[in-house]
Amino acid sequence: MDWEFDENEIRALHAYVTQVTRALGLRGDSFFAQAGSAYLALDGRLPGFPDRDVALLWDEARGWAVAVESDSAEPPFVLSRLRGPVRPDPAAVARWVDGLALTTDEDLLAAS
Repeated sequence: MDWEFDENEIRALHAYVTQVTRALGLRGDSFFAQAGSAYLALDGRLPGFPDRDVALLWDEARGWAVAVESDSAEPPFVLSRLRGPVRPDPAAVARWVDGLALTTDEDLLAAS
């Protein structure tokens, strides 16, 4: 099988996801981008899923989604999608994530 990738498209996606990562205040290697999709690990947990890691998933057809990781080899479970353009402004993605009410380990320690 011969795979063809547009390197400019991949670079543009990588730059976009980097901007989203910065808008979220994340550092380091918290994301993976490849042709047509991206994965961005988030800090914190979602209410109702205290034992599950949370991630943002992006695909070229549907845009951003928030998902929780499963305990097995199954793909992450999508809970919600960001409506609007497929590549919204990074600040809009950050506002959406802020509205998810993620809790951090520090939040959990302070509450106990």
